[in-house]
Amino acid sequence: MDEIYLDNHATTRTDPRVVDGMLPWMLDEYANSGSTTHAPGRRVAAKLDECRANIAKQFGTEPDGIVFTSGATESVNLAILGVALHPRQKRRKIVSVVTEHRAVLDPLKRLERFGFEVIRLGLETQDPATIGMLKIDEVERAIDGDTALVSVMLGNNEIGTLQPFSALSAICRQQGAILHTDATQAVGKVPVDIVGIGADLLSFSSHKFYGPKGIGGLVIHPDSMSLPIQPQILGGGQQQNLRSGTLNSVGVVGTEIALTIAIETMVEETARIASLRELLWSELKKRIEGLRLNGPLWTGPLRGQQLHGQQLHGQQLQGQQSSRLQPGPTDSGSHSVAGLHPARLPGNLNVCFPRVDGQSLMLRVPQLAVSSGSACTSAEPLPSHVLMAIGRSEDEARGSMRFGIGRFNTESEILRAADVLGKAYEDLSRFVA
Repeated sequence: MDEIYLDNHATTRTDPRVVDGMLPWMLDEYANSGSTTHAPGRRVAAKLDECRANIAKQFGTEPDGIVFTSGATESVNLAILGVALHPRQKRRKIVSVVTEHRAVLDPLKRLERFGFEVIRLGLETQDPATIGMLKIDEVERAIDGDTALVSVMLGNNEIGTLQPFSALSAICRQQGAILHTDATQAVGKVPVDIVGIGADLLSFSSHKFYGPKGIGGLVIHPDSMSLPIQPQILGGGQQQNLRSGTLNSVGVVGTEIALTIAIETMVEETARIASLRELLWSELKKRIEGLRLNGPLWTGPLRGQQLHGQQLHGQQLQGQQSSRLQPGPTDSGSHSVAGLHPARLPGNLNVCFPRVDGQSLMLRVPQLAVSSGSACTSAEPLPSHVLMAIGRSEDEARGSMRFGIGRFNTESEILRAADVLGKAYEDLSRFVA
């Protein structure tokens, strides 16, 4: 069976260029970077210093502002629990969003058991252009002088919504609250500069941007290096005592290569992937009457999207990040990323199929690798908490499907996917009254 992989939000294929770059550090230079008493260990340590510096530059921070972890889940835990549970932390309030990933929501539940007040903000559900976005007036009411941490996902893993971080950051700084973002889905897909978006802490995973699994990191803003963070893994004191354990040197090398490729090709790749997303949506609408989009609308190529501080092909992207809130004409003198809608990740499409169950539909298209939501909750029988939060009913949420279009997808795959889905839907809908 000729399979078509459209689940690039769950994970991506490791780019062959990344694999090629990793192999020498698996087969030849395999020493422990902590073994600096001999030449092989020093060579690996030097390579990791080089990779750390390059990754830090891409994120707009200093080398010491990169803490390598096993992936975004660990990075999120380190940020949230590390800030909240540090002995010097006196504030007892955490603010987040109902649509966060379980990697955020579960640590928040733990903090509630420790006596913290946790506020989970709702989102816009009515305006088609801003569905899934924060309501800034509610953010302002929620964050106050007792707020220790605010954690908001940059790009949603189910409906692709990009949040207005410029406005959010300004509120946090005014109240002295630490701002963390789970940027797992956004890194490598849109420009992400920690100074530009105004976050203090940022979590990412390499396998979301065509790097290896089992490696990710916590990025610290250059002005937040002295931020008190309690380590969650002890034993060895590596990485300024923030995360003990032997560094995954091969994974670090792969991450640096993958991130470099993603940033160097972002303009071209974003436009191509966004066009494939548009093609899939238009082809599905032709075949399925009553198909509904979950998440914010898009209107074609980018209009009005600027991101502070991110260098992209030598261009400085300027302007107000809060312009994400509404599409509009691009400001004179600013640069944009072609194909990126101001409210949504370029490769994200989430649709509601009328009158059918999404899981039943997926069983009829085994040649398609798609999902009904987050990979971390796919085994649970409950409908998507993200779709419920934007106003979908349980039946609508269960009748929805998420498509993650990526680097290695082709136009012919998109057309074939739309065709098999259309036929499968037609067959299944015959059994629905």
